[in-house]
Amino acid sequence: MWTLIILAIDFIILYMMVPFVITRILGWGVASKGDAAKGIAFTFDDGPDPCYTPELLDLLHEHDVKATFFVLGKKAEQYPDLIKRIHREGHQIGIHNYTHVPNWIYSPWTNRRKQVDRTADIVERITGERPILYRPPWGLLNLGDLALLRRSYQIVLWSVMVGDWKASVSAKQLKHDLLKKIKPGSIITLHDSGDTLGADREAPLKMITGLEQVLSDVHLQGLNCLRVDELLDKEAGSIGKAQSRANVAIRSTRSY
Repeated sequence: MWTLIILAIDFIILYMMVPFVITRILGWGVASKGDAAKGIAFTFDDGPDPCYTPELLDLLHEHDVKATFFVLGKKAEQYPDLIKRIHREGHQIGIHNYTHVPNWIYSPWTNRRKQVDRTADIVERITGERPILYRPPWGLLNLGDLALLRRSYQIVLWSVMVGDWKASVSAKQLKHDLLKKIKPGSIITLHDSGDTLGADREAPLKMITGLEQVLSDVHLQGLNCLRVDELLDKEAGSIGKAQSRANVAIRSTRSY
């Protein structure tokens, strides 16, 4: 009995906690910040949302800001017009799984097939462009993800997060916390949907209100707001080329 318990604990540590330490603490195998000389990158998780994403896109357009949206595949299927608009307006689309579930509860093969690749296929069908960036929900990876996903995707975490998924955090507090934490090279994570586990439905409205003030201030500071691929430069670009070559090879094989 005790042997089984010890083996179970060892498995949990190896499968869950080791990759947490490797990625979230040591920063190995993932991107958490970019080239400080280039600027900063605003990213938005959990959408698209029919209520908040259009308002956010209007705000970004007003300030001439390009951002990166880590979308859920299920929502992309539900709201393809929003995906098309995000792409049409020059923003980058990344993957945030098909549904907002932690990678810890599935095998790495299941994660890749049913969550990541499935979402990439959906976005590619809608936009004609396959995503090359991936952010796991809650930033949690299992041990196998590091081996399987990094072959085709750049895994992107963050350097700035301010709890904007909680309605108790005011727009004023968001502005204060963002301006305090943002530095050249920062990858900032915000959320344009509030219907995932632990989030408040009305929270994105406060985020958008606070962000409007932040965008004006960062421009005055001379910081350029870029897509993540632009901030990371060659890192994401090289993966994108490899992914494109792989897709071409797969399509060629299927044509025979």
